[in-house]
Amino acid sequence: MTTSVERARPMETGPMSFSPRERWILLVASAWLVIGLQLDAYAHATTPELETFWTPWHGVLYSGIAASGFTLLWVMRSRLPGIPTYQSVLALPNALRIPLIGMAFLLVGGGVDTLWHNIWGIEQDMEIFVSPSHEFIILGMAMVAMGPALMLAASPGDRLGAGGGFLVGISTLFSVLPVHIYTLHASSIGFRHLGSDLDPVPIYSSDAQLVHGYVFSTVLLLLPFIVIGRRWPLPIGLPSVLVSVIAVLMHLMFDSEDPWWPALTVAAAAVAVELALRVANPLVKLPTNARWVLFGLFTPPVVWGAVLFVGKLHTGSTGFNIHMITGLLTLTALTGVATVLVARSVQRLPE
Repeated sequence: MTTSVERARPMETGPMSFSPRERWILLVASAWLVIGLQLDAYAHATTPELETFWTPWHGVLYSGIAASGFTLLWVMRSRLPGIPTYQSVLALPNALRIPLIGMAFLLVGGGVDTLWHNIWGIEQDMEIFVSPSHEFIILGMAMVAMGPALMLAASPGDRLGAGGGFLVGISTLFSVLPVHIYTLHASSIGFRHLGSDLDPVPIYSSDAQLVHGYVFSTVLLLLPFIVIGRRWPLPIGLPSVLVSVIAVLMHLMFDSEDPWWPALTVAAAAVAVELALRVANPLVKLPTNARWVLFGLFTPPVVWGAVLFVGKLHTGSTGFNIHMITGLLTLTALTGVATVLVARSVQRLPE
C-alpha cells in the first residue's frame, strides 16, 4: 500500500470545480438510494414470499432515485446554458457526466422493472441476479454513488483531510456495495466460504463456483483502493473500514442466522494487513508501482488464507484438499497482481 501521490493535473479546475455543499448533498442522496437497495435485498432474503412491487423498501429505493436525480439537476443548474443542448451536456466534466449516465440507467431500469414485475412477476433466487432491469439499476447506482468522490477528485490538492477522506470512503462504499450485493452468486463475501469436502472436486460444482467467487471478490475488494491511490494517499484506516463494513453488511443481509466468524475474520485480516503494510511502507525502499504490485500479491492470500484457517478451527475442515487450498491462494495472489497492473495502467480520460 503506497502513500505516494501520482503528480497529475486535476481533472477539472476553475468554473468546473464543485463546492463542498454540492458534494455532500449528492453523497446524502446516493446514500439514500443505496440504502434502499440494501433494505430491499434484506427483505427479499428474509421474506421469500414477497410478491408485490408496492413495498416500503421499494419506496425508499425509488424515492432515492428521485432525490439523486433532482440533486444532479441542481448541481448542473449553473453549469449549463439556459436551454441545455446535447453538446453542452457532453461538455460537462466527467464528475458530472458519469453520474448523469448512471441516472439514465436508473430511470430506464426503474421503468422497465415496474413493467417487468407487472407482466412476469417478482424474480426469485438466481433470477434476481440476472434480471435485465436489475442490471441497469445496479449499474446506475454505482455510477451515481461515485459522483461525490469524482467531484472531490476534480478539485486541486494532493491530500485528503478528515472530511475528504470520509466523503471518499462513503462514496466508494456506496459505489461498490451494490455490485457486491448483485454478484452474491459469484462472490466469497456472503454466505459461502468453505468447500464441501469432495475429493476429487468435480469441475462443475459449488466448490468450483466458490473458487470463482474468491477470484471475483479479490478484484472487487482491491480495485477501489488502487483507483483512489492513483489520486491521493490512502487515508489511514480507509482500506480496513471499507473491507470490514462490506463483509459485515453482506453477512447481515444474507447470512445473519449463521455464525459470524467469516465476516469477522475478513475484517480482522484487513486490519492486520493494513497495519503491517503501514509499518513496512517507510522501511521498504521500492518504486511506487512495485509497492502496489506487492500489495496485490500478498493481500489476497493473507485474507483468504485467514478465512480458510479460521474455518478449519471452527468446523474441523476447510472443505478443500491441499491441491485446492494452495491453488486457490496462488490464484488470488496472481489475480491481485493482475488487478493492480491493469488498474494502474488505465489512462485518464480527457475532459
